[in-house]
Amino acid sequence: MPPSVVQAPQMQTILRESPLSALRRLSIHETDSTVTIDGKVPSYYFKQLAQQAVMPILAGRTLINQITVDA
Repeated sequence: MPPSVVQAPQMQTILRESPLSALRRLSIHETDSTVTIDGKVPSYYFKQLAQQAVMPILAGRTLINQITVDA
């Protein structure tokens, strides 16, 4: 049975409050063991920024970065 997926409100808030519009459009979903970031950004730099923004609150879970760069 696959783990249930729920919205991650705290992590989503971090991205929604970003001054960078590219990060505000990303989605975050979490399970008991993983946090997944999904969406499109214009550069690898923004992809890294999004990842770094949520890393401090992973609480031991694995980060899966599925952001695609759409240059």
